[in-house]
Amino acid sequence: MVQVSSVTASEDKDLMQNDVNTLIVDFIGGAVGHRYRSGGGRKQALPKAIGLKAGKVTRVVDATAGLGRDAFLLASLGAEVTLIERSARMHQLLAEGMARASAAGGELAEVISRMTLLPGDSAELLPTLSPEVVLIDPMHPPRKNSALVKKEMRLIREIVGTDDDATELMQVALQCASNRVVLKWPQKADAMAGIRAPSHQILGKSTRYDVFMAL
Repeated sequence: MVQVSSVTASEDKDLMQNDVNTLIVDFIGGAVGHRYRSGGGRKQALPKAIGLKAGKVTRVVDATAGLGRDAFLLASLGAEVTLIERSARMHQLLAEGMARASAAGGELAEVISRMTLLPGDSAELLPTLSPEVVLIDPMHPPRKNSALVKKEMRLIREIVGTDDDATELMQVALQCASNRVVLKWPQKADAMAGIRAPSHQILGKSTRYDVFMAL
């Protein structure tokens, strides 16, 4: 007879914590490194939404830095990116990942040199930065079907929680950005409540970018 062991809520939490402790920010290998080496260009949805143009340095504030992947992509295309992360643990992971990529030298170090990492709350910091473009990618509440959520995303949520104040952050960003605010949002989700309609949208495979041009 096959015995099936059950996992208690406490044991499940311990397993999740162990996984969280192994989470790293990797700009050298993995998905980020592959995308960088394969030459992800300006035709991707995010660079289009940000408004990157050849020969022009765009100053972007990534107000919800997370694993820093979007910031790295934009910096690899020539943008000057300021990353803000309020979770102390995630900020530490980002700093370590950026240090490793910088130590690797060459083009990777050059990309990292265009990335500035700040700790703190974006709603407080944005007014002091005079941003040209602000990118906001809120952490959404868990989906009802947890199987649809990638393990890595669950680990990130375990660290940073959910951004219940995303609307307030959007309102601050809209007041501060001199060019545009870009909201990264699930493609089929309703528009963020309490925010004016976007100027236009750029659609990705499972994500859309709501673009709010400065008024």
